[in-house]
Amino acid sequence: MSVEQPLWRALTAYRVLTLLYALTLYAYGYDNYDHPLGAGAYMAVLTVWTALTVRMVSSAERCTLRFLAGDLTVAVVGILLTPLVDTHDRIAEGTPTLPSIWTAGAVLGFAIKGGWRWAAWASTVVCAANIIERGGFAQDAVHMLMLVWVASVAIGYVVEVARASERTLARALRIEAATRERERLARDIHDSVLQVLAMVQRRGAAIGGEAAELGQMAGEQEIALRTLISTGPATGPVAAAAESVEPAGTVLLKVAADAPAADGAGAAEGERFDLLALLAPHAGSHVTLSGPGTAVPLPAEAAAELAAAVGAALDNVRVHAGEDAHAWILVEDEPDAVTVTVRDDGPGIPEGRLADAEREGRLGVALSIRGRLRDLGGSAEWISAPGQGTEVELSVPRQGETGR
Repeated sequence: MSVEQPLWRALTAYRVLTLLYALTLYAYGYDNYDHPLGAGAYMAVLTVWTALTVRMVSSAERCTLRFLAGDLTVAVVGILLTPLVDTHDRIAEGTPTLPSIWTAGAVLGFAIKGGWRWAAWASTVVCAANIIERGGFAQDAVHMLMLVWVASVAIGYVVEVARASERTLARALRIEAATRERERLARDIHDSVLQVLAMVQRRGAAIGGEAAELGQMAGEQEIALRTLISTGPATGPVAAAAESVEPAGTVLLKVAADAPAADGAGAAEGERFDLLALLAPHAGSHVTLSGPGTAVPLPAEAAAELAAAVGAALDNVRVHAGEDAHAWILVEDEPDAVTVTVRDDGPGIPEGRLADAEREGRLGVALSIRGRLRDLGGSAEWISAPGQGTEVELSVPRQGETGR
């Protein structure tokens, strides 16, 4: 909802309440008017106008400049009619005009619609009409008119500031959404294209000959692609290529669709999946999987993303600890969160290496692991020391799940 919508609602209520106030003043001073019937005719017009235009001031779309001009005309006419129906003595004493404080509603409409400049123009017109009605610059009249002028201009300025803040917030939300989409694409590229390029580079160097040249080219492309996804938004051919890459989470969901859901339902129904079933393919001669004796149910998206993060952690083990390194996966099903720990017996990570890798554009930790967990509201923590292996703790909150 727009930040100014409550102001339109308040203005609608203000017009109705001030109409009742003006009618009360008219009824109270009926016998003191020179021409009470003339004053009554104007009050009838004011009542009908207010009743017919209630919807006009309920939103910015309905409250057009043409309507505001008509509203201000009704108020000014009432002010200028006051000397014709009221006595000179009552006017000199400072008796309110026929529309009384209802007039401020017309000015506030200009303030909310067009800001402080429109408010200044409308309040100046009202001030001029009141000076004509009083026949000069009476001290009390000038005091009240200045209050109306200052208040309307201030409200108009606040509205302009609120609109600017709303535009800034909308722009920030668009930037945040674009950044998240870019990170998602970067994760998918890292989990597919970059991993393949890195493998081609290693295999080519090991085979030698023409394969070594192919591996060198793959390494150059890997560096260029890492730089692109870490320093700028994906656009043009790169964006098209990224969109054509099937996300790792999507692949895992396809695997999960073939496996039994935690409660016997399928992914198409938005049900939960057993995290252990998604992690089972990782188990092998070099990877040991341990977990509860029962299913560990999670929503489909959370299960897929957590499993993809575990896969990225195992990829890091193979790349940095070697093909012969052993890894252990421990799944812990807690009441408020699901925690997966990936531990290896590799050489460990030197202090500061993760930050250096992120600066160099190696985004396996920053995007494929931390990014996924952050999007799920979870966390990823690393515990490592040189020569003592590495332990990665991945935690995802259950976020109000009622069924287990």
